[in-house]
Amino acid sequence: MNDAIKASQIFKPFTADTLVYLLVIVATAAVLIFITRRLVPWIANRLHGKRRLVLLAGESVLRLLIILAALLLCIPLVIEPSLQSMIAVFSAVGLAVGFALKDYTSSLVAGIVAVGEMPYRNGDWIEVNGVYGEVQCVGMRTVSIVTPDDTMVSIPHLKIWTELILNANNGGPSLQCATDFFLHPRHDAAQVRQVLEDVALTSPYLQINKPIAVIVEEKPWGTRYRLRAYPVDPRQQFRFITDLTVRGKAALARLEVSFSTLPVTMMDLPGSEK
Repeated sequence: MNDAIKASQIFKPFTADTLVYLLVIVATAAVLIFITRRLVPWIANRLHGKRRLVLLAGESVLRLLIILAALLLCIPLVIEPSLQSMIAVFSAVGLAVGFALKDYTSSLVAGIVAVGEMPYRNGDWIEVNGVYGEVQCVGMRTVSIVTPDDTMVSIPHLKIWTELILNANNGGPSLQCATDFFLHPRHDAAQVRQVLEDVALTSPYLQINKPIAVIVEEKPWGTRYRLRAYPVDPRQQFRFITDLTVRGKAALARLEVSFSTLPVTMMDLPGSEK
């Protein structure tokens, strides 16, 4: 009897009108989320630079606000709006969810943290556990990225608790690309360095207001040159690297510089790339 009284004090009588209101709220939220997930990327992909990335990042925030608004509208229709009722319901839900869906709940909480702290946003290029790609959607439980091989990968948000999140552009339009050249040690290093800088300066993909750097390292098997520069748009990074590689090899060949002929298995020994 006491349980029945307590239940009646917590929950409102369920009527046909209540059911209709709940369905309308859920359907409206679903439609708004669908429109947001289609319309925002469509508009963003017609913009460039910072504006595109800001708009893409706002899509996950809008979706979270729609879900929270729907919950705030639904709860008063089912539960009596009193402090005692709210404490009882949320305590019961918290215990049930905590024991049954610990990892799922952890991902949901991490998803809220990800929306607030923004370790990644739509349009960012991130690497998690060796998987690299562009963030397409920051959902409530997972972040979806598309790899350079056009593979969609869903990564649970709970990875932010335990894994390193590498973000190549961090919400901005600038993403540094590195192109490696491995040469025989007998050559004019200053001349090679200047040639590689000229290769970067003449690339049609170069973001001209960003610095160009050529890092030179002497290795037991030869000399390693790492050409670092920024493409105009992060999505051009692979075309940019390809352009630098093709034209860089051609320019070095004109200098009659010999490339390193050490077997790849030797170059990949632990510590060889450090």
